[in-house]
Amino acid sequence: METATTVLDVTFWVTCGIIFFLLLTSAFFSGTETALTAASRGRLRSNADRGDKGAVIALKIKEDDERFIGAILMGNNIANVVATSLATAVLTKLFGVNGVVYASLVMTALILIFAEVLPKTFAITRPDIASSFAAPIVIWVIRILSPLVTGVQFVVRASLRLVGVRIDPNSNVLAVREEIAGALNLGHSEGVVEKEDRDRILGALDLAERTVEEIMLHRSKIKMIDVSVPPQEMLEQCLISPHTRLPIYRGTQEEIVGVIHAKDLLRAMYTKRQANEEKSDPLEDFDIMDVAMKPYFVPETTTLDDQMRQFLRRHTHFALVVDEYGALQGLITLEDILEEIVGEITDEFDVDSENPLRKADNGDFLVDGAMTIRDFNRATEWSLPDDEANTVAGLVIHEAQTIPTQGQVFSFHGYRFEVAQRKDNRITRLKIRAL
Repeated sequence: METATTVLDVTFWVTCGIIFFLLLTSAFFSGTETALTAASRGRLRSNADRGDKGAVIALKIKEDDERFIGAILMGNNIANVVATSLATAVLTKLFGVNGVVYASLVMTALILIFAEVLPKTFAITRPDIASSFAAPIVIWVIRILSPLVTGVQFVVRASLRLVGVRIDPNSNVLAVREEIAGALNLGHSEGVVEKEDRDRILGALDLAERTVEEIMLHRSKIKMIDVSVPPQEMLEQCLISPHTRLPIYRGTQEEIVGVIHAKDLLRAMYTKRQANEEKSDPLEDFDIMDVAMKPYFVPETTTLDDQMRQFLRRHTHFALVVDEYGALQGLITLEDILEEIVGEITDEFDVDSENPLRKADNGDFLVDGAMTIRDFNRATEWSLPDDEANTVAGLVIHEAQTIPTQGQVFSFHGYRFEVAQRKDNRITRLKIRAL
């Protein structure tokens, strides 16, 4: 009897030790799943660059989320099931049939508190530390359970395919750009991130998604110099213009033959005059094409990111935009692209009266029709759609399916639009307010 009791006691305590170890294993898997899921790839990359080997392994694990989650869940469930089975066997020997009830209650409490809530709470507060610590162990668990995980993945995908759902293992659930944008918008709504900081970062991220067509200066607003006009008139046009670079055309404005920089023109004219002081007209044989630069043309579908790289590579800040047929559509400068990041850049040559957006005393916004929808949204914190049009006037024309007359009023997308001014076939000014 004593021998049986001793054996029973030894078996009981050994089983309790195994159950305790399995609960620790379950807690490890639960915390690791939460930590690796919540850990930021950017922060892990930063830690890896500083020599954290655990962060390097964690990044490798996160490259295949499906396999990682499958291995973690399999290990966690094995630990929980085995621990519960052992507890049921031990308590059944001690309490008979009632041991099943006691085992269910005790193991539910232990697993819930110590194997789920506690480790996950710790992991969610320190995801980077927890993931770096657990990654070297998890990578071996994934390798050991890899055959089982592969079988489970096959069954899962086959089951989902039956109901019309297909899984792309190479697709990310959340793109990096969307993740950053979501974090910035959340931070701004909570008052942690300033609006200007959010707009700058989002503006930089958007450069690869937007084209020069969206922000270029339209050809109707470009100031040009006719190559055939007298030098004095060229000089006058150059001095009147607020821009330092002006296109030069021959015959029609579609035939751009060069681009002149104001400093180059003034320097060339000054040199010419010094050399021909004795003549009545020192500039009579002046040829602007001798100092003009070759025009640089870019297609309207070029992304802003690519165009900025081209500007930096070519050491120029000015490009003429053409469509697929080679017709001039507008021009774009490096400053235009930078303004998409830092906001409107004004200097002593910018006329304040040309501000495209003003707020009236009654709360209405007076908007230049050529103002881009993106700039309007950034200035007002509104959300007008820019899928079908680039400018505010273009949006009104698209929604109205006609060119409105002055005084017409429209309501769409939750806002009221009134055509305040129209010139020829262009809407030059609108009044907008939220409904």
